[in-house]
Amino acid sequence: MHELSITQSVVDAVCERAAGRPVQVVKVRVGMLTAVVPEAMRFCFDLVTAGTVAEGARLDIDQPAGAGHCRACDTEFTLADLILLCPCGSADVDITSGQELQIISMKVG
Repeated sequence: MHELSITQSVVDAVCERAAGRPVQVVKVRVGMLTAVVPEAMRFCFDLVTAGTVAEGARLDIDQPAGAGHCRACDTEFTLADLILLCPCGSADVDITSGQELQIISMKVG
């Protein structure tokens, strides 16, 4: 379960930035193509925040959809998974969204 190590890294960064102040909300962006399961991340968040300034904080997860750009036909399209095929059939695709994994904001105080 890689969600545990990812969530631990998020909580470590949040606690460091909080500088001892209690954390109320943490907002992260986890793209649909990252293979991170939001419910597993929420479960891990409750575990790894125990005993920290983020204990009891709410975790908000923004999940942008996957998107790609086909270099063959110059089309933008939605990607439901990591099968990188354009509707035209080309595999000459750039992923333009859905692989994000970042802390967006946190509320302290």
